[in-house]
Amino acid sequence: MSESPEHNFGQELERFEKRLDELVVICGQLKEENRSLKERQDSLIADRATLLQKNEQVRARVEAMISRLKAMEHGT
Repeated sequence: MSESPEHNFGQELERFEKRLDELVVICGQLKEENRSLKERQDSLIADRATLLQKNEQVRARVEAMISRLKAMEHGT
């Protein structure tokens, strides 16, 4: 015996509902992961800015030392 169209429709509907529930869960997980990644990105951007600033300060100090050494060399 073949199943009735209503029974097939009910099974298909149930299958789609289950898949939809799975997709809702996946969507929630992806939202959380995205939020976490954005937070991490913001943190890394801030760290990078700090490191660039420190790098610039060190570069300026090294250039000043080189200038002083050259001045001492020419003064002697």
